[in-house]
Amino acid sequence: MAKNTPQPKKDAPAGTTVSRRDFLALGAGALGLVGLLQTGGMALQFLAPRRVDGEFGGVVSAGPAESFPPGSVTEFPDGRFFLARAADGGFLAVSRRCTHLGCAVSWHAADEQFACPCHGSHFDLIGDVQNPPAPRALDTYPITVRDGALLVDTAQAQQRDSFAPEQLVYV
Repeated sequence: MAKNTPQPKKDAPAGTTVSRRDFLALGAGALGLVGLLQTGGMALQFLAPRRVDGEFGGVVSAGPAESFPPGSVTEFPDGRFFLARAADGGFLAVSRRCTHLGCAVSWHAADEQFACPCHGSHFDLIGDVQNPPAPRALDTYPITVRDGALLVDTAQAQQRDSFAPEQLVYV
């Protein structure tokens, strides 16, 4: 017999022996396969769309219409929008994303305007550009009313050049 061939143990049936090298190679291959499957699963979860009700990319329930006074702006951080109520009672769901380079705008109640911290764009209560470099008004999201409650669909951003009265939703 050759020197490198493993010898079967006396109590083991013939043909069932595995060398240490084969055992380690089989174990390393199994661990590599498990790692590959985990990496693939994480990549699929990362790339999968996240459309959950109540969060960005889904339908957000803003609450009853009467809880928002005319002329008010309420931020919905999870939905990434502001719900603005015009002085005449109409509603508009305004995106937090600046139309210049996509920075997150914030509402400054004292100045009654949205301000972009990146490049100084300002927008009024209904999202119209007051101070460039933003090229157009803030995007909006569709609002529906069900049983007096406002529902905002953040999966459907609507681009607009400027404000038009028909963009407001009335209850």
